[in-house]
Amino acid sequence: MADLQWFKTRTREGRAEVFDPLRRKYCALTPEEEVRQKVLFLLVQHLEVPAGLLAVEYSVKVNGLDKRCDAVVFGRDGAPLMIVECKAASVTLSQATLEQAVRYYAALHPKYLLLYNGVQCYCFKADAGTLHPMDHLPRYQEME
Repeated sequence: MADLQWFKTRTREGRAEVFDPLRRKYCALTPEEEVRQKVLFLLVQHLEVPAGLLAVEYSVKVNGLDKRCDAVVFGRDGAPLMIVECKAASVTLSQATLEQAVRYYAALHPKYLLLYNGVQCYCFKADAGTLHPMDHLPRYQEME
């Protein structure tokens, strides 16, 4: 999938859409979807995450309820490595955002947690069940 085409847009029935090369379909271009596409691009093109090991809108059970992580990076062994939680640029990343992501973390137990709104970016690494803030975004090789 080295030839992924990012940020291809169209207007359909008066609504803007963006092509998601990972899901291979057009999606409504909402403010959150714009941020999600930017972080997916960052993950694949700059952090060298193999596109085939990245799931978008990944279903997870949280307290018996069906929820969706914005994205999950998987290891070559199929284990979750990173949960990505996106918010629109107009939404400040807050304690509530972190708590939402931590609920997904508790269900999947990845090594990393990434919060991103296109303006702010916070990455955490899990160690013995405790999340520690990182000063950089890990490349895929570091995640494994």
